[in-house]
Amino acid sequence: MKFQHFIKDHQNHITLISAILIVAAYLSQFGLHNQFGYTIAMMLASIIAAIPIMIHAYQALRVKVISIELLVSIAVIGAFIIGEYNESAIVTFLFLFGSYLEQRTLAKTRDSIKSLTEMAPATAQLLHADGTTEEVDLDDVDKGDNVLVKTGGTIPVDGTIIEGSGYLNEAVITGESAPVTKQPGDTVFSGSELSNGTLTVEATKVGDDTTFGKIIELVEDAQDTKSKTESFIDRFAQYYTPAVLVIALIVYLATQSFTTAITVLVLGCPGALVIGAPVANVAGIGNGAKRGILLKGGAVMDDFSKIDTFMFDKTGTLTTGNTAVTQVKSYTDNETTAFALLARVEQLSDHPLGKAVIDHVTEMTLPFSTMTVTENSTVKGQGLIADVDGHHVLVGNKALLTANQITLTPTQETDLASIQNTGSSVVIEAIDGQLALIVGVADVVRPEVKAQLQALRDHGAKHLVMLTGDNQATANAVAAQIGIDEIHAELLPEQKVAAIKTAQAAGHHVAFVGDGINDSPAIATADIGIAMGSGTDVAIETSDVVLMQSSFQALVHAFALAKKTVRVTKENIVIAIGVVIFLLIGLIIGFIYMASGMFVHEASILVVIFNAMRLINYGKLPTSPAITGKTTMAHSN
Repeated sequence: MKFQHFIKDHQNHITLISAILIVAAYLSQFGLHNQFGYTIAMMLASIIAAIPIMIHAYQALRVKVISIELLVSIAVIGAFIIGEYNESAIVTFLFLFGSYLEQRTLAKTRDSIKSLTEMAPATAQLLHADGTTEEVDLDDVDKGDNVLVKTGGTIPVDGTIIEGSGYLNEAVITGESAPVTKQPGDTVFSGSELSNGTLTVEATKVGDDTTFGKIIELVEDAQDTKSKTESFIDRFAQYYTPAVLVIALIVYLATQSFTTAITVLVLGCPGALVIGAPVANVAGIGNGAKRGILLKGGAVMDDFSKIDTFMFDKTGTLTTGNTAVTQVKSYTDNETTAFALLARVEQLSDHPLGKAVIDHVTEMTLPFSTMTVTENSTVKGQGLIADVDGHHVLVGNKALLTANQITLTPTQETDLASIQNTGSSVVIEAIDGQLALIVGVADVVRPEVKAQLQALRDHGAKHLVMLTGDNQATANAVAAQIGIDEIHAELLPEQKVAAIKTAQAAGHHVAFVGDGINDSPAIATADIGIAMGSGTDVAIETSDVVLMQSSFQALVHAFALAKKTVRVTKENIVIAIGVVIFLLIGLIIGFIYMASGMFVHEASILVVIFNAMRLINYGKLPTSPAITGKTTMAHSN
């Protein structure tokens, strides 16, 4: 056992020694004209290089697997029997050298995961109650502890800021490198880098339970999860290798040429076929990980590439999930005063529409907080009545105005109807008995959605559907802006599931895109469930694809990447099978021999590896508007 471990640990050194002996052999033959030295060097090179190959073959046989190494081992023994020491030396060297290059290349494709794990902090500055700090191992930080993070440091836990502010780079979580402003009360994620400022963070999750820890675990698991193609190839290889042994035996019986039979064994090794699919999946998954896209394994890649129907939640997915003032109709000569009075009255309420109005007036830089409110009352189902700075102000719906004998003109009625027809909620303000403002408030459609939905179509999506719990008018208004093919509104969660099942029954491959919280039943039902958001536990665990950055560019890249990965996998299979056929035909015709065939065989392995490596840098990094505030996952309808 110790000998086997020693050989495994020093396989690269064995490969180098084998190469040196082969070079020495040729120098002895052509430089010194010493045939004996040539033969001895080739024999030594063969024996040394064959040892790790035969150990692998023996270990596979112990678990009843006939491996590629067994083919090579038999071929080397046969070459020794017929005295072709140069053939056996070159075959074993090329096989080991191919393994070395394969390992190096696979290591490169895993660099994104390695870089992620290296970003995980090993220690934390634990903040004690007396204000002192202590550097402790990350395993010693518990939930509820306070940690101190200074400029240039890495957040060691998931938690909430209790003191301080600064800019964080959350690229390892969201894939978005733009700095994010963080204030007390905001959530921070382990692995984020503090660009400036000093933060005191209360730990809510530590160690492997953090979002960053879950990301690393998921991506590592995904890279080890086989696609359907890989699983098929594994099963194929179990029968293919014995078949090659039988074919070699038949060739020997038919030709009585031991050399030809041994050459069939060497050239029949399915190395490129075995490595082509897994290296493509590893590279594709690594590409996604660098961009904050978690694709949970090769099987997900396969299924995602077949999607023809995308179904979307509306709020927080097609829209930003944040209400904002979208339309204003003014009927006063002093609009700034009207807006200031409106905002001051809305401060008396906690209604979501009021927050949108206050944010809008704040952006207008109008002073309103210092206005004096002398009287105020709430009329249930209608709105607010208040006396502000000597003005009698009504803020609410049309029923509030009617109840206070304020009648809208035909033009004003038309304006009100036009805003409502867009799906917007309406806030009406009357000042001193006169209509002043009609304000439309709506959930804002993501500005990039329309173009990115077209990009999904360009990549093969046939049908785009909106599933929402919102009212039909709002759903129609959003769909009109972005070009959705089909709308289902006023749905309960179970009705969204029913809509997905109906599409699947009609033969469609369905992906559902939501926020991973309220939509978890739909995400679980779809062929591919996609969570768009900043990485909650539900989003990570429920879906097949997680877009850590809530971005449609990331969605399009993930879809295109899945298709590209599957295409590269198929290319590798064609290359591998084509090379084997070419080599066997060349052997029959007579222009391929053992050494040249092994060279072509190993070259084919490198070709499929390099073909897969193109996936590492496939596509441009998604470019999203700079994030200037905290990133949260919106609740869906």
